[in-house]
Amino acid sequence: MFVSVYIKIEAMKVAFCGNDNTSAYNVSAGVLKNVCFVDALNLVPHVFLLFITFPILFIGWGSQSSKVQIHHNTWLHFPGHNLRWILTFTLLFVHVCEIAEGIVSDTRMNSHHLHLFLPAMMGFVAATTAIVYYHNIETSNFPKLLLALFLYWIMAFVTKTIKLIRYCEDGVPLSQLRFCITGIMVILYGLLMAVEINVIRVRKYVFFMNPQKVKPPEDLQDLGVRFLQPFVNLLSKATYWWMNPLIISAHKKPIDLKAIGKLPIAMRALTNYVCLKEAYEEQKKKVANQPNRIPSIWLAMYRAFGRPILLSSTFRYLADLLGFAGPLCISGIVRSFQNTNQNYTTSAKDPSNPYLSSQDFFRNVYVLPVLLFLALILQRTFLQASYYVTIETGINLRGALLAMIYNKILRLSTSNLSMGEMTLGQINNLVAIETNQLMWFLFLCPNLWAMPVQIIMGVILLYYLLKESALVGAAVIVLLAPIQYFIATKLAEAQKSTLDYSTERLKKTNEILKGIKLLKLYAWEHIFCTSVEETRTKELKSLKTFALYTSLSIFMNAAIPIAAVLATFVTYEYTNDTTLQPAQAFASLSLFHILVTPLFLLSTVVRFAVKAIISVQKLNEFLLSDEIGEDNWRSAESSVTYESCKKHTGLVTNGYFSWGSGLATLSNINIKIPTGQMTMIVGQVGCGKSSLLLAILGEMQTLEGKVHWNNINETDSSCEATGSRNRYSVAYAAQKPWLLNATVEENIIFGSPFNKQRYKAVTDACSLQPDIDLLPFGDQTEIGERGINLSGGQRQRICVARALYQNTNMVFLDDPFSALDIHLSDHLMQEGILKFLQEDKRTLVLVTHKLQYLPHADWIIAMKDGYVLREGTLKDIQTKDVELYEHWKTLMNRQDQELEKDMETDQTTLERKTLRRAMYPRESKAQLEDEDEEEEEEEEDDDNMSTVMRLRTKMPWKTCWRYLTSGGFFLLFLMIFSKLLKHSVIVAIDYWLARWTSRDNETKASDSTDQKQSYHVAVFSVLCGAGIILCLITSLTVEWMGLTAAKNLHHNLLNKIILGPIRFFDTTPLGLILNRFSADTNIIDQHIPPTLESLTRSTLLCLSAIGMISYATPWFLVTLVPLGVAFYFIQKYFRVASKDLQELDDSTQLPLLCHFSETAEGLTTIRAFRHEARFKQHMLELTDTNNIAYLFLSAANRWLEVRTDYLGACIVLTAAVTSIIYEPDSGFLGLGLLYALTITNYLNWVVRNLADLEVQMGAVKKVNSFLTMESENYEGTMDPSQVPKDWPQEGEIKIENLCVRYENNLKPVLKHVKAYIKPGQKVGICGRTGSGKSSLSLAFFRMVDIFDGRIVIDGIDICKLPLHTLRSRLSIILQDPILFSGSIRFNLDPECKCTDDRLWEALEIAQLKNMVKSLPGGLDAVVTEGGENFSVGQRQLFCLARAFVRKSSILIMDEATASIDMATENILQKVVMTAFVDRTVVTIAHRVSQILDSDLVLALSDGFLVECDAASNLLLKEDGLFTTLVKTNK
Repeated sequence: MFVSVYIKIEAMKVAFCGNDNTSAYNVSAGVLKNVCFVDALNLVPHVFLLFITFPILFIGWGSQSSKVQIHHNTWLHFPGHNLRWILTFTLLFVHVCEIAEGIVSDTRMNSHHLHLFLPAMMGFVAATTAIVYYHNIETSNFPKLLLALFLYWIMAFVTKTIKLIRYCEDGVPLSQLRFCITGIMVILYGLLMAVEINVIRVRKYVFFMNPQKVKPPEDLQDLGVRFLQPFVNLLSKATYWWMNPLIISAHKKPIDLKAIGKLPIAMRALTNYVCLKEAYEEQKKKVANQPNRIPSIWLAMYRAFGRPILLSSTFRYLADLLGFAGPLCISGIVRSFQNTNQNYTTSAKDPSNPYLSSQDFFRNVYVLPVLLFLALILQRTFLQASYYVTIETGINLRGALLAMIYNKILRLSTSNLSMGEMTLGQINNLVAIETNQLMWFLFLCPNLWAMPVQIIMGVILLYYLLKESALVGAAVIVLLAPIQYFIATKLAEAQKSTLDYSTERLKKTNEILKGIKLLKLYAWEHIFCTSVEETRTKELKSLKTFALYTSLSIFMNAAIPIAAVLATFVTYEYTNDTTLQPAQAFASLSLFHILVTPLFLLSTVVRFAVKAIISVQKLNEFLLSDEIGEDNWRSAESSVTYESCKKHTGLVTNGYFSWGSGLATLSNINIKIPTGQMTMIVGQVGCGKSSLLLAILGEMQTLEGKVHWNNINETDSSCEATGSRNRYSVAYAAQKPWLLNATVEENIIFGSPFNKQRYKAVTDACSLQPDIDLLPFGDQTEIGERGINLSGGQRQRICVARALYQNTNMVFLDDPFSALDIHLSDHLMQEGILKFLQEDKRTLVLVTHKLQYLPHADWIIAMKDGYVLREGTLKDIQTKDVELYEHWKTLMNRQDQELEKDMETDQTTLERKTLRRAMYPRESKAQLEDEDEEEEEEEEDDDNMSTVMRLRTKMPWKTCWRYLTSGGFFLLFLMIFSKLLKHSVIVAIDYWLARWTSRDNETKASDSTDQKQSYHVAVFSVLCGAGIILCLITSLTVEWMGLTAAKNLHHNLLNKIILGPIRFFDTTPLGLILNRFSADTNIIDQHIPPTLESLTRSTLLCLSAIGMISYATPWFLVTLVPLGVAFYFIQKYFRVASKDLQELDDSTQLPLLCHFSETAEGLTTIRAFRHEARFKQHMLELTDTNNIAYLFLSAANRWLEVRTDYLGACIVLTAAVTSIIYEPDSGFLGLGLLYALTITNYLNWVVRNLADLEVQMGAVKKVNSFLTMESENYEGTMDPSQVPKDWPQEGEIKIENLCVRYENNLKPVLKHVKAYIKPGQKVGICGRTGSGKSSLSLAFFRMVDIFDGRIVIDGIDICKLPLHTLRSRLSIILQDPILFSGSIRFNLDPECKCTDDRLWEALEIAQLKNMVKSLPGGLDAVVTEGGENFSVGQRQLFCLARAFVRKSSILIMDEATASIDMATENILQKVVMTAFVDRTVVTIAHRVSQILDSDLVLALSDGFLVECDAASNLLLKEDGLFTTLVKTNK
């Protein structure tokens, strides 16, 4: 037994120190003199660490993690955290070198010497354990356990130092690799020991009485913070390991805002805004005394964000330098492989020399692949770190800039906006475009200084490989670079002109969609459609140019390396005595690929730099533009000496106010506003009533005089109860209603505390409850730009309700009755103003046209032409200005008569009916969908979640196929064929190069060699030429196909929408339709073609690379299987997460942009309410939400790229190792390695492009969903030529058993209606809400489905007529005034059929002739979008003139004259009756008084025609519907 044990021990000795040297175990000269024992001594620290730490790791944390997972709120970093990780990684790398050196040295020995590499292996395990152990201690915040590591570093340092001293004593030279490694390790262990001492010094966890307690960062204590990149350890930071749970969870449920949480404090917009603001203010101070200089935003940005950019640039430099390891290693591996046999004969086994020189080590054929693998891992890690840091900094900069812009908007002078110096479009551009330009510039910034270094290094290495021939190739690249820049600038120009045309097209499309009802009723849709198509043609022409230059750019990028390689190798072949070697050829080929990238990027970077300079100029102009004056009087800072101030809230003395032009808009204003009373401001349209309100609010420029506000709470004891009110804010309702993109409730309470009783009182006073009841979610329904479209009256009442609800002393209402009918106005006056406000003793200033309310006023201010005509009570004016009082009295009497005659809540009823119609189909559709869902749920309840997840992970191949085929089958075939051919030729070029360079080295003497050389060069040149031509063809075919698809899809979409039924527009939000023409069309136009091109190129490159490597070394296919499986899962998980994050980024961007535009639109309201701080806070929240989504998307991209890059590195390693084992020709080895490096570059692009294409195909899917919609039936059974040219001449209408519905699946709205209207009769249609009045008017134009019965006009059944013919022969005046941008002539007569005389006649009838004549250009005067340069009243008059221009014998009036003052309205009614005396006029009676004189009255109830006779006859029936309506409404 003892013998066997002894034999085992002897065997171990032999195994550890070798058995070829008897003196290996001799310790007679001292233990430390024996190298083997010194190596054994080095094992002790490693074994000690493993012995101590393994129980703690596997017993302590193992049991803990199985019970409860350590939450990230316990994470913190000990001092020297990052340095420790860097040193440990360096230590691991040195251990790998030590292991490799030991193994290579061992191969030179006669027997195995474990002591050469076993301690190094144990050291590697110990270093790995040390960092895992440290990470666990850090996360649990238990520093006392670090003592084990401290002891380990000391022991390791001591043992390595002993080994180093031993080598020094033995006289081992510095050239020996083992000596260098040992020296480096002594330094590393020493540094790690120093780091550990520093932790003890700072945390005082041992040797000190009072250990320092540390809490985790504030962000991590907030469980809402999920973005952990700044807090995790260095390995997790480098590999984005912390993203794993989020990306994997996306497969189980979609990523939402809750999943991504909040931004860390350091990345929030407010934090970065403070930094940038301080830096900018510093710049302002520097140039304060130099009037010609402006503060530099560049310097401010550098001060605030310079450090991370420098860090990113450092990472970039390191990555670029490591990038050259690829070509150098290819060269080294191929050379080593070529000389393998020779090397091995020279380096025979030599037991007497155990030391290996660095040169011998690197000459080993297996060492370089491992070094190349490690270099690739490092290079890609540094590159991704550089990308991440720049993107994070760019996002921080954008957040800071947005906050700066928003703060400026809130202080912007109103005159800037009203006078057009600063338009909403410019502000939106600053927010959406300029800040993004600067962000993108910052992303590309490190390239500016990294690229020159990359180019210089590349050229030097090429020269080292190929001498003078390399300069020829470099010259080709450098000479072609300016062409790249030229193409890039042309590309930018084409993009700009495309954007201009796109904006114009969108503007026209938006106008069409807003006025679609009018266009259909007037049969003008084809005129406007043609106009859009014309703009689209221009846009497509610009897009063609854009596509051409994009193709050229792609072509140049692919063709330049081919051209450079051709020039270089042909030159080398003819100018050198030696033949081209594979090592030279493939290393230089790799270098050319590296060189092209910076030159290709250079043009992009320069272009973005130019854009950034322009953006900064625009930003500076905006930040230095005029601001609103400091309204000290609003803060009651100015001392008021007037005794009368006790009675008055506000005083204006000798006021001259301007809108910034320098000319006084308001002159000599001296007014008083009594406290707790109602002041009314009256006057004609355009006399300065609204301006006076804004001047009091401080929105106008004060040229002279003062505005005094009194502090009510201090001066009036009766107001003690109102102490809780905001003393200096004003509840203000502007003339143009302004709503937030929020719920109805949020719009009304406007940031104030919710009081149920008060809320109900306000909604009742404004008659909002019936409207709220119609909304799908009541007052929780979202309204505004992105919500449900409300009518003008409904919007106005919500704004008034907001003003009433606020707990302020002062209420300013600017023409609140303008969009309301008389009945509703009266209700608002009685309940809202006289009761609600007066009881509250609030000061009210009311601008109005409704003179019948003058008796209620406590104080009246009469305005005329910008000055105060009269001021005082009604009695004062009665005594002082009898003429004015009599004029008012006349108008008041008329208005009172109207009020008495009012028989129905006219306009409001129509608004509610429109809303009900819009809501009903949504509900019915929702019900149908719910029913379908219920059925499905019953069938496959269990599979529901898995089906959803399966659909989420599946690529939308059907949509892709639809897109590709919409470009045409010929182009699709051409694209596929040219792509395959191009990549085959490119592979053939490299294959031929491998064959050419693999031929036996021979001197160029014999004729046969010359012939061979010429043959090789000729074939290579032909292949390169073919490759260059095919590069151009493929890039052109992809862009051409994309353009054709875009053209066809837009054309089909526009025609489908224009010809769609009116119901579609009632039920589909305008924003949704407009999105198809804006965002989705833009994606189809400009984003899908380059993505498709990039995807096909990357995929084919990767496939050809795998094919080529497999051809060179078939063993590679075996290792490809696990790599392929890993790649499949990476792309599978990434695609789903990326899609979710992209959608989150898009969905969070829209509210942010809308918040900016709605703030600019409602600036006066926000400032009046003093809600700037609340809006700022909301903006910061929206910015942070968008930024966190973008940051996570960026981190997900880095997550993917790191993993695909590491996979690529594994492919390179396996390709190199299998090649060496398989031993192919050296040329094919070089080819295999070159292609393996190519895969590293393109692998992540395959996944990225696939994910992008999946998201972009969503746009095609959305467009296709609209293409399935049914169009209106424009064809009739009659030919248009059969219809008489002057039809309808008489205006006779027969309604026979008419049944009407809005959609096939909806109930009828008119049932069996029969009526006869004689030519020239004046007909009134009345009935209760929902009786079908408006449906009947739409039936005349076949806007609704006539499923039974018919309408015969002048003997022709309208259902037989082509729609265009029918609608072009009738006239209608709609409720909403719609004008289109263009000229007045175009708005009256888009078909250009009428003479000027006829147009002037129409304008005269509409009382607009004098006003139009005074405009520059007369009939050709400009009308802005939506007719915004005219008042609402004027717009309605233009609509009336438009109806008069069309000389139709039938006019249908859907009256809307609420915004016109009573005098004008009365004249207008007379004009209508006289101008259309010989024509049939059908009036939808919103004011029943209008139809009392009608020849015929149709009274409808629930879709049935109940009564049909003259009004006088119907009134005789006491129990009749018409009589009942009159009685109930009197």
